[in-house]
Amino acid sequence: MGMTMTQKILAAHAGLDTVSPGQLISAKLDIVLGNDITTPVAINEFEKAGFTSVYDRTRINIVLDHFVPNKDIKSAQQSKQCREFASKYDILNFFDVGKMGIEHALLPEQGIVTAGDCIIGADSHTCTYGAVGAFSTGVGSTDMAAAMATGTAWFKVPEAIRVTLTGSLRPHVAGKDVILHLIGLIGVDGALYKSLEFTGPGVASLSMDDRLCICNMAIEAGGKNGIFPVDGVTRAYLEGRSQRPYTVYEADPDAVYCQEIAIDLSALESTVSYPHLPENTHTAREAQAQKIAIQQVVIGSCTNGRLEDMRAAYEILKGKTIAKGVRGIIIPGTMQVYKECLRRGYLEAFIDAGCIVSTPTCGPCLGGYMGILAEGERCVSTTNRNFVGRMGHTASEVYLASPAVAAASALTGYITDPASLAG
Repeated sequence: MGMTMTQKILAAHAGLDTVSPGQLISAKLDIVLGNDITTPVAINEFEKAGFTSVYDRTRINIVLDHFVPNKDIKSAQQSKQCREFASKYDILNFFDVGKMGIEHALLPEQGIVTAGDCIIGADSHTCTYGAVGAFSTGVGSTDMAAAMATGTAWFKVPEAIRVTLTGSLRPHVAGKDVILHLIGLIGVDGALYKSLEFTGPGVASLSMDDRLCICNMAIEAGGKNGIFPVDGVTRAYLEGRSQRPYTVYEADPDAVYCQEIAIDLSALESTVSYPHLPENTHTAREAQAQKIAIQQVVIGSCTNGRLEDMRAAYEILKGKTIAKGVRGIIIPGTMQVYKECLRRGYLEAFIDAGCIVSTPTCGPCLGGYMGILAEGERCVSTTNRNFVGRMGHTASEVYLASPAVAAASALTGYITDPASLAG
């Protein structure tokens, strides 16, 4: 029986010829990741277990991004603990204020993660790196602690869902709309502990930023990971960027999938997830007809803080002013994205439109800071979760959407289909 792309990567890292769904394996890791929230817990467990060394200082990554610059004393203490650990063990890839970024935008940009890797991170959206043809998944801080010391982790080999993509996206429709549409089809548990494997002729039309966004939200469908094949788009992205030689794995022609889903990209519209689950999807056209008033827009996060996201917002906001009573918050995902936005004039356009621009941070996505919602407020956000109280008060509402929808909504003061602003 043939193996899927994910199964081939896991087999190789476990030193096995083949693996099958449900099999328990121990695999060698290429990258271990933590942030300022999860790393302190991992450090505590690392020290409690009596570890006195890390397996490879060049393969451990600590990114301070959730509450950095620190928002309060507790977050300052957590960051201090990370800084001291990184200094003690001479961690090569330690990212702090001034050179940090949102972890899942930063690591691909810097070429730290690459095709064929086996990666774990103490953050659920570690599944992002499947966009470059890697197996990557989120774990708990205890697993991170063990991985920092041993360089290994155990996995149950997942079944796979094959998502066949055809066609190409229309203007103002992006990777965020693809993944929201898919989650709307299968539900938040539709891929529970399964690999979402994207394939088909439509893949070639998707940019790397689209793919990173799609894989980022595989977890919102319950997925163990999401993964794209390594094609010309991937190779062009990795060329001159990947810090290590990479390995390309391909699914066998006779690989077995537990489910098959087909999506025609050319038929997709801008999509919005209503509260309080990502699966509660509607088209932006439907939402616009309902005149859903909003008080805040957030454009950023590990899902949509990349340059193409900033460009999509810029093309809609340039020369215009956001609606009275709307707070516009724009957060470039990395300092490199921030600098490029500055060079291109995006930041000036955002500020002239009435928005604020923040240093890279997860901030409002998890209700941390930089955009907490009050009782009864609604936000259109390019983040990844819209659970009850996710961005603030339990009586607030979060509507998930693409940067284009978010920017269009900021201009009108209610959820708006960007296609309706064309011309």
